[in-house]
Amino acid sequence: MTVFVKASVLVAGLFGLASPALAQTAPAKSVPIDRNILHVQVILDHLGFGPGVLDGRGGQSLVAALKGFQEAKGLPITGKSDARTLQALYPYRAARPTVTVALTPQMLAGPYINPLPKDPAKQAELSTIGYRSVMEKLGEMFHTTPAVIMALNSPTTMLTPGTKVVFPNALPTSRAYDAKFTPEWRATLNMLNVDAKQPQADHVVVDKSDGVLRVLDANDKLIAQFSATMGSSHDPLPLGTWTIKGSDYNPKFHFNPALFWDAKKGQQKEMLPPGPNGPVGVVWMDLSKEHYGIHGTPNPETIGRAESHGCIRLTNWDAARLSMMIKPGTKAVFQA
Repeated sequence: MTVFVKASVLVAGLFGLASPALAQTAPAKSVPIDRNILHVQVILDHLGFGPGVLDGRGGQSLVAALKGFQEAKGLPITGKSDARTLQALYPYRAARPTVTVALTPQMLAGPYINPLPKDPAKQAELSTIGYRSVMEKLGEMFHTTPAVIMALNSPTTMLTPGTKVVFPNALPTSRAYDAKFTPEWRATLNMLNVDAKQPQADHVVVDKSDGVLRVLDANDKLIAQFSATMGSSHDPLPLGTWTIKGSDYNPKFHFNPALFWDAKKGQQKEMLPPGPNGPVGVVWMDLSKEHYGIHGTPNPETIGRAESHGCIRLTNWDAARLSMMIKPGTKAVFQA
């Protein structure tokens, strides 16, 4: 039995199906997509000004990304796709809004875990905290959501090798990842369509007021920016200047209920397995502030809209990208 057949049978079993298709593995309600907005999002995503999920819709993450791009280009900061901004984006128009890709067994392969247990003790029993479905995986691969993939294709599109599917164009220009990375981490970067070519940060700034993580060079020029979730009323963002000590790729997660205000009575310490749907996603960038870090998330659509336990949370693809920009000792400034 091939890897794909195993994955297909599992997905079919999860949904009670004989042959999985988009309509059977994604939300029934599709979302409206403005291809012009999607094109702007795709270009910004390629340039390192993360607009959140690529969904062809406006919103606070797109406004923040446009402001970052405008600052980097010396344009009036409006947060809108105005005439001068569109003119500045025009040279990058070759990055089309969508791309058609033939599905491969590797793209469709699991394992898939549905339902995914919420109890840390149950999660600790798993070998990986993986995706719930093939559509969730494909959504993350192309920096989008299952609903967007559904809207870009026919609901009868079959999830089988060779089937051509339309996705937001998140494909990188290079997959020549550094040989120092482990094969497992290179596979994760490849799966998330993270470009191997990244600018190098001198320092990063996290500003609570605008909900973004800013990446700057030694001349204090903005070279990348990502929407972020940072802190809450229970666990506020730790203001001050810290250093990034290093990165843990595809990390396990030590769940300590003493560090979580919302932990349930009776919960014990647990070591959770790695996986994209784990509490810190695919990468943990450790800070000099004990118990704090910059990391990924199992819920990319909530970035900038939900609260965290004091840490800085990015989409998995943005967190992976940031990890390639920083090095041990990179300064991180957190401000209100």
